[in-house]
Amino acid sequence: MSYIDNIRTFVRVYELGNMSAAARDQRISPAVASARISQLEDHLDVRLFQRTTRMLSATEQGKLFYAGALRILDAIDVAEAQVQDITQSPRGSIYVSAPLGVGRRLVAPLVPEFKVKYPLIDVRLRLSDRKVDMTAEGLDVAFFLGIPEDSTLRIKKIADCERLLCASPKYIASRGQPQSPEELTDGTHDCLNLRFPGASEFQWPLLADHEVKRYAVKGPFESDDGDILTDWALEGHGIVMKPYFDVAEHLKSGALVPILTQSPPLKIQMACLYPHKKKQDPKSRLFIDFMTERMQSRLTELLA
Repeated sequence: MSYIDNIRTFVRVYELGNMSAAARDQRISPAVASARISQLEDHLDVRLFQRTTRMLSATEQGKLFYAGALRILDAIDVAEAQVQDITQSPRGSIYVSAPLGVGRRLVAPLVPEFKVKYPLIDVRLRLSDRKVDMTAEGLDVAFFLGIPEDSTLRIKKIADCERLLCASPKYIASRGQPQSPEELTDGTHDCLNLRFPGASEFQWPLLADHEVKRYAVKGPFESDDGDILTDWALEGHGIVMKPYFDVAEHLKSGALVPILTQSPPLKIQMACLYPHKKKQDPKSRLFIDFMTERMQSRLTELLA
């Protein structure tokens, strides 16, 4: 086994905190992963991990070695990418995920354009509003709205997206315009919530009295599909919180109208997530850079 393979396995064990998960990520057996860590420890003459029957945690030496190991692997990935850029056209498949609204309105329309420019790269796009596990699902790139929970991933910011509360004229005619955010929590109005298995209780962060407050909104409708929430709002079933780009066409047509504009939601970050090594893969790098530039332009067009 090569020293570099041992380092790559060590990095994934460190990041995932689990030998079996790291083995799956590296497409090797747990026994091989364990052997690579043992070889690395023998070479360095230190213990990199404390192991028990239920836990695996990095030692102080392991934490120090991790920082240096990342620099080593990054340098190798950069060198390999530079050679590939010169000697061959990037080819292969990229596995990509995105939330439904982002995917349908921003990512999917740009995929054919990317394919024309890079005909040897295939894009495998998966759309879902649920949280994804990039390692377990074998993803190369994941578009994201919000703040990522996985600190082992790298992030490339695309934009800070304005959000608004909106409802249909039919709903407003029936239920009236809410005059304060408190009306969203006391049953006066129906709110449409995005929820999925494992999601925490949903709260809307709104600007009120010059500070951000979180409101535990109420309503009889919820779904794990953001587009269903938009459909329900269009049909007059409640108030929805959405990024502007996601409902821009309905705002322009008057099918949805902004409400509580004096208490707008916080902006939400749109970003691109990728494992630390993927940005140096030529096809992933090309896709990330292409999409970032085009999506920024598309957002500007939608909000014009």
